[in-house]
Amino acid sequence: GLLSVIQKLKGSPEQELRIVLLGLDNAGKTTLLKCLASEEVSTITPTQGFNIKSVHSHGFKLNVWDIGGQRSIRPYWRKYLGSTDLLIYVIDSADQKRFEETGQELAELTEDESLTGVPLLVFANKQDLVTAAPAAEIAEGLSLHTYRDREWQIQACSALSGEGVQDGMNWISSQIMNRKK
Repeated sequence: GLLSVIQKLKGSPEQELRIVLLGLDNAGKTTLLKCLASEEVSTITPTQGFNIKSVHSHGFKLNVWDIGGQRSIRPYWRKYLGSTDLLIYVIDSADQKRFEETGQELAELTEDESLTGVPLLVFANKQDLVTAAPAAEIAEGLSLHTYRDREWQIQACSALSGEGVQDGMNWISSQIMNRKK
């Protein structure tokens, strides 16, 4: 299409990355994806299955797979992990009753062979709510400091307002640049 014509003129092909966006239901994955794509976030329904969006950021084409987080869908997550360049895991920072459950899901995911060494960005979403736990507390609860086989980052954010989302994207960009060296 037009993008490839422009890239040929520029002479620098855009690098494509496969990003899988996971987290429990109601964590804000689809809102985050729409925020990244600069789309309206006021009317979002629970994802039944998955959404795929291509987002252009920092000279990269990010093919983001947003997969539903309902308990019945989670066993299928593993089918989408092959060739993943980066895992974004979204947590509802205000839903403290489900921290243990989301921690178990994340631990199981990062043990999957397909994700060995794949960088992990955890978005501690819904920081705009007064009941939200701080990102540092969530990182501690998830034992992120024990993840020695991969680069990881936790980023406080609000997918609704967009606050903190760009900081997470900047971290992704730095991971991509470091990998190219």
